[in-house]
Amino acid sequence: MQPRFLIIGAGITGAVLAHRLACDGASVTVIDQQAPASAASGRSFGWVNASFHLSEAHFHLRRAAMESHRRLAEDLSRSYQPEGCLWFEEEGEAFDRQHDALVALDYPLRLLDRAAISALEPRLAHPPARALFFPLESAVDLALLTRAAFEAASSHGAHLICGLTVSRLLTDDGRVTGIRTSAGDIAADHVVLCAGTGTPALLAPLGLHLPMLHRPGALLVTRPLPPLLHHILATPDQEVRQDHEGRLVAPASAHHQGDTAETLPSPPEMEQATLMRLRHLFPNAFIRPDRLLISERPVPGDGLPVIGAVLPGLSMAVMHSGATLAPLVAELMTLELGGQGEQPLLAPFRPARFFGATVET
Repeated sequence: MQPRFLIIGAGITGAVLAHRLACDGASVTVIDQQAPASAASGRSFGWVNASFHLSEAHFHLRRAAMESHRRLAEDLSRSYQPEGCLWFEEEGEAFDRQHDALVALDYPLRLLDRAAISALEPRLAHPPARALFFPLESAVDLALLTRAAFEAASSHGAHLICGLTVSRLLTDDGRVTGIRTSAGDIAADHVVLCAGTGTPALLAPLGLHLPMLHRPGALLVTRPLPPLLHHILATPDQEVRQDHEGRLVAPASAHHQGDTAETLPSPPEMEQATLMRLRHLFPNAFIRPDRLLISERPVPGDGLPVIGAVLPGLSMAVMHSGATLAPLVAELMTLELGGQGEQPLLAPFRPARFFGATVET
């Protein structure tokens, strides 16, 4: 009999995990109170990289995840051509430390001078004296990727149910056996929490406290423009990319991956400030706002992913950034849930660091 998996959360992590488990022959149902990618996944900058990392183990996880994106694209019959990133978010000694650290980790990069930067991005008004170019970094539209993963999962028998609120996890003799929803109980052999910021509320009745940082984020999307930008751009004041429709996509805060702000300015202030920064980068472009997307990013208390077994019958995958990590996490969790043993890349990121000893699943 096929194992019955319930995945709570229809963001990018839940979608790709559903795809992997269904391809592996499992019975999979995904539950969400909203439509796919309605929360952080649909409001993400979508930068796939390992140049940002919090530890060496985190770097290796992110680096492996970059390759996993290529495999996922092949599986979903989608193109995957990394555009690369021009990075000069830091200057002076901080720039040198970033360069030296990534060289020591054997991360593909090139050190560029101003002339080389201008050759890559001729419309950039104020090219810096130097930048790092990361050729394998890419950007993905997570909302589109989430929907593509669900379509592929559906073709292998997975089910998606939207509009259901999960009120609690059901247990029997210490084992999670299913969920209680607004439409009744649903049984499962294994529940996987991919619910982002909604995860702590589901764990709390079990006596488990998952600390989460309060990290609101905002993303400005402009109206379509002629080609301005060929790569992801990471400057001291602004990160930005241009999508396939010509829209500039820009976080409303600099260094958004490591941003520690707990409050946001008013939406009009964020929009105007971001527009001013974009117009400084591209003063000859007629840049007009289209929409401002605000979301709460799912950042665990120590900033690192939380992945793996929690209790018998229960696992979880909560992280920032899912844009980079989701495809690899789905691959590795599918192996573990399928009885292939613990995956070493996930060892530093287990829930046990918050909840105590790991459990047998």
